[in-house]
Amino acid sequence: MSKTAVIIGCGPAGLTAAYELVTRTDIKPILIEKSNDIGGISKTVVHNGNRIDIGGHRFFSKSDVVMKWWQEILPIQGSESKDEILKDIYYQQKRTQVKLSPNGPDPEKTDRVMLIRSRLSRIFFLRKFFDYPISLNVKTISNLGLFRIMKIGWTYGWVQMFPVKDVKSLEDFFISRFGKELYNTFFKDYTEKVWGVPCSEIAADWGAQRIKQLSIKRALAHALKSIFKKEKSGSIEQKDTDTSLIEQFMYPKLGPGQMWETVARIVEDKGGVIIKNSDVISLTVGEKQVYELTYKNYDTKQTSVVKGDYFFSTMPIKELMVAMGDKVPAEVKKVSDGLQYRDFITVGLLLNKLKIKNETSTVTLNGLVPDNWIYIQEREVKVGRLQIFNNWSPYMVADIEKVWIGLEYFCNEGDELWQMKDPDFIQFAIKELDSIDIIDKSEVIDSTILRVPKTYPAYFGTYSQFDVIRNYVDKIENLFLVGRNGMHKYNNQDHSMLTAIAAVNNIISGEKSKDNIWSINMEDEYHEEKK
Repeated sequence: MSKTAVIIGCGPAGLTAAYELVTRTDIKPILIEKSNDIGGISKTVVHNGNRIDIGGHRFFSKSDVVMKWWQEILPIQGSESKDEILKDIYYQQKRTQVKLSPNGPDPEKTDRVMLIRSRLSRIFFLRKFFDYPISLNVKTISNLGLFRIMKIGWTYGWVQMFPVKDVKSLEDFFISRFGKELYNTFFKDYTEKVWGVPCSEIAADWGAQRIKQLSIKRALAHALKSIFKKEKSGSIEQKDTDTSLIEQFMYPKLGPGQMWETVARIVEDKGGVIIKNSDVISLTVGEKQVYELTYKNYDTKQTSVVKGDYFFSTMPIKELMVAMGDKVPAEVKKVSDGLQYRDFITVGLLLNKLKIKNETSTVTLNGLVPDNWIYIQEREVKVGRLQIFNNWSPYMVADIEKVWIGLEYFCNEGDELWQMKDPDFIQFAIKELDSIDIIDKSEVIDSTILRVPKTYPAYFGTYSQFDVIRNYVDKIENLFLVGRNGMHKYNNQDHSMLTAIAAVNNIISGEKSKDNIWSINMEDEYHEEKK
């Protein structure tokens, strides 16, 4: 008799687990998804033909497993010339606007691909652009001024001679890497804008996960290497490059959701079941096993029970512990109740043009600045980051002659920003970008707003006691916590996928320990590569 795996969530981790099960085992996955969408925060949202990537998802990984996995789902189309892109977009727009079949590329055949995109992210500070990561070139020195540069050099030299001995907080981590002046200039304000608390109250784990080995020495070494290196034709591999320094990445032609929508179709075609718009109410748990899950479907208004041999959870741990009910020990419940999250709002704006001009040598469509996203360091505004969707993929924009951007705000569910009415928030966002001379508010044509709760699991609150939760759930043999919220770890989507793959590997091999799942994204190299 075949077995069943119940999977909570249709984001990258949940869908990866389902795909691995249907392609490598006879275990049938049943996925319970709270929303009507596929992809979690990696979904693509469409507004009047314009596509939004929530948070920006570069398809790049140091894991060969993940890189091959992605390309099996959506093969690489490769780079296109400006003329080819314009021609392709022209025919697609014509086909949408007029029900004709001109002699152009067939979207049904040409859309299921990954593009190779150039990566550029910069910092916008003092109304000027700075490289990200910061490089000590002539432009940086000119923008900052000689006095501040000298202070940066002095404080960096100081921590090299007298290293920070006890790195406990994120502030300690940044200062130990970059010195106090560089930390105060480029890290402190932006990081506190993202998390809403002082860096001194955030665990250093966040820096260890997100920044890993990036340092001034490595950034300078990379810059020198870039000058002399020869391009590796036809290759996307950059395994020797820090993630913050990569220069190109893969990207689904129609946004990240295209990847996960395709995976979902494959899972269903191979016998998997996806149940959307359904909220998990409870899990029936014994001493070492989960036996069944109860969910409510908001379309049918019915409550249903599904039994399983294995259970995967990508839902926020705080909500999972509530669903597990009275079986959860009081100490575990106390820690889970104290876990905190940071929420996210994106404002999409369609414009005739941007006010900022392209000052780089990079050739872009419509003369846009070439950045995928821009970190907004200006202290007088609340917007944290700006995405330019045209530069992720030109097919994200309904009209190639317009500019489609996303303003990203970090907040807490229920705070002043979160409670602001949608029309008011959109006008607030427009005024902010206008005030720092990135746009002219008169150029705005269309707008929309998206609110995403629990986007970022926080490294404060009761996070320092997280082992209490882990020790409890790891003893439940058929329950696997995977993904960002499932593990309360600030993972990229490739890390989330690797946790799901590791969990399926454990099921296949009969491995009882879950240490290999938790160790992903905790080392300089990914766990399965070191093996």
